[in-house]
Amino acid sequence: MTKLKYIIGFAFSLFLIGSVGEVNAQAKKPNLELDSLAKPYHPEADAQKDIDSVVRVAQNENKNIIIQAGGNWCIWCLRFNKFIQQNKKIKDLLDHNFVYYHLNFSPENKNEAVFNKYAPGKGKEYGYPFFIVLDKNSKVLTTRESGNLEEGKGYDESKVLSFFNEWLPQK
Repeated sequence: MTKLKYIIGFAFSLFLIGSVGEVNAQAKKPNLELDSLAKPYHPEADAQKDIDSVVRVAQNENKNIIIQAGGNWCIWCLRFNKFIQQNKKIKDLLDHNFVYYHLNFSPENKNEAVFNKYAPGKGKEYGYPFFIVLDKNSKVLTTRESGNLEEGKGYDESKVLSFFNEWLPQK
């Protein structure tokens, strides 16, 4: 009987080791889509200093500002960045009317002071990415979640265009 307990215990131990190994392998499995997308967020950046620079550009060019809040860890943030870069209508609209900035939120840099200044609590309310629209003088015009702009594993062109068109600068 003792030998049987030993064999069962040994077999159970091997099972546990195999299960833990499988879980670790799954945890380390790369996300090929995430890895393939451009990483526009910069955790090392001084976000307030960057936004101050963006405001000066917006004032000189009479443009509004779109801040896309998120991080390089966020697949939907990176998908949105790819979408606006590859969609000619949206890219042209942004280039001609807005100054665009990616505001980082990550464990390395949560940019709490910047989020509290422009969009307090919105990350928890909306999730990521979300948008902060500023006028050329850095006044917050609106904040917006991104979920209702999605379509499948991407974004809907007409919904995104409609959102950006709502916030065109006054010329």
